[in-house]
Amino acid sequence: MKMVIAYIKPHKLSEVVLALQEVDGLTGATFNDVRGFGRGRARNAPDRIREDAGDFVPRIRVEVACVDGLVEHVVEAIEKSAHTGLRGDGKVCVTPLEKAVRISTGERDNDSV
Repeated sequence: MKMVIAYIKPHKLSEVVLALQEVDGLTGATFNDVRGFGRGRARNAPDRIREDAGDFVPRIRVEVACVDGLVEHVVEAIEKSAHTGLRGDGKVCVTPLEKAVRISTGERDNDSV
């Protein structure tokens, strides 16, 4: 199992959701509003948010827990649907997922995702 974590521009959310819904076998995804900064430090970003601690750019964090066989499909779906060709399109990271449990049924690992 793997955890795919992506950071995308907020205006690309609906396209990413639609692309992920097309991945056969994918059972779900989680989306959160987040803020951060990258190489540009948000100095010239038009959608920046000014905070006391510095400038932060709003992004959406996408989390997808999936079986190993779906990882490339999920990454490709996010990469293609979130792409604008402009700086700051985001990042996709894949990490190992050691254990997963579906609380309602007690299913574990691959069966739970």
